[in-house]
Amino acid sequence: MASLIDIRRRLRSVKSTQQITKAMKMVAAAKLRRAQDRVVGARPYARLLGNVLASVTAHAGELTHPLLAVRQEKRVVVVVIAGDRGLCGAFNTNVHRATTHLLAAHPEWADVRILPVGKKAVDFWKRRKYPFTEKTYSGIFGGLKYESARQIAALLAEEFLAERVDAVYVVVNEFRSILSQVVHTAKLLPLSPEPAAAAPVPESSGLEHIFEPDTKTILASLLPRYLEFTIYRALAESAAAEEGARMTAMGAATKNAGEMIDKLTLTYNRARQARITRELIEIISGAAALE
Repeated sequence: MASLIDIRRRLRSVKSTQQITKAMKMVAAAKLRRAQDRVVGARPYARLLGNVLASVTAHAGELTHPLLAVRQEKRVVVVVIAGDRGLCGAFNTNVHRATTHLLAAHPEWADVRILPVGKKAVDFWKRRKYPFTEKTYSGIFGGLKYESARQIAALLAEEFLAERVDAVYVVVNEFRSILSQVVHTAKLLPLSPEPAAAAPVPESSGLEHIFEPDTKTILASLLPRYLEFTIYRALAESAAAEEGARMTAMGAATKNAGEMIDKLTLTYNRARQARITRELIEIISGAAALE
């Protein structure tokens, strides 16, 4: 059995760890509120933007745009969105596992590059065989801004328009609730805007659509914005999901630390009682021997 000094030392260590995990849970809860508000605010705009763009492309006739061009997928970029920090359960591991499964499911991809977003994504994929794109994005979730999404979208659009890339995929954790974060894989490029299920675009409404100034100009303006906002929403979803996962993980760690403290306290009391009993027996035995 461990000595009383060892048990006291471990008790102090566990109590200190519990204070840290409790503080991290409170910080994650505060950050989650802001991140959740950002996600909830972005979803209606994303839905309306998808509906408008789907309506424009449906009535554009034969008019096309380079960002809509479908090519045989040989050169692919996979955008992996993970977190900047750990201590959030399996949040980062799930993204990396889903990315590995995506790559294994497409052996026809001859040239694959990774665009890691988040420090954990950069650290994980730099040890793998897949090369990176020209730029990586680490540490952007500390103060997430729309400018970060604009830079990523500009890089991807430039690669796609120059035909150095045939398709772009994204792997990201979507925020469902504090206890639920679901890994989602989607194709970013070529763009394929679809109307939201809650507000479908009628196939033949009999209405005449008038575009001002013209359909080509509208598409040229809407498509890059649609790509930017799709990436921004993915970043916002990941940020909220990360804080939710961290809050859950730190809550579980705090609970486990409390249970461990109870067990160590019980062990300490038993060891202390046994020590006192042994000392009393020694005293009584010594007194009996002197009689």
